[in-house]
Amino acid sequence: MEDIIGLGIGLIAVVMIFSIPLSAIWSTHLRKSQNIRAQIVKDEIELEKLKYDNFLLETERMRIDLQQKQASLLETSADPLIIELQKRAQTESKVISS
Repeated sequence: MEDIIGLGIGLIAVVMIFSIPLSAIWSTHLRKSQNIRAQIVKDEIELEKLKYDNFLLETERMRIDLQQKQASLLETSADPLIIELQKRAQTESKVISS
């Protein structure tokens, strides 16, 4: 009986001795993984900002390209409807400005 109690106390002592460094290792691991997750989130936010800026630039470029194509089409078109619309727009702009 005393041997079992002595063995139990010894086992408890060994477990307690090894649990301290194991808990330190575990907490260090958790801290490092949280830092890595935080860095990943920062990188994702930066990537989303770059995507948004790229979207704005691409949209602006497409808008300018569309305006240029529309102007080119209107200038070179011999379609009577387009010519009539151009005349009407010029007339309306003169009325508005005066």
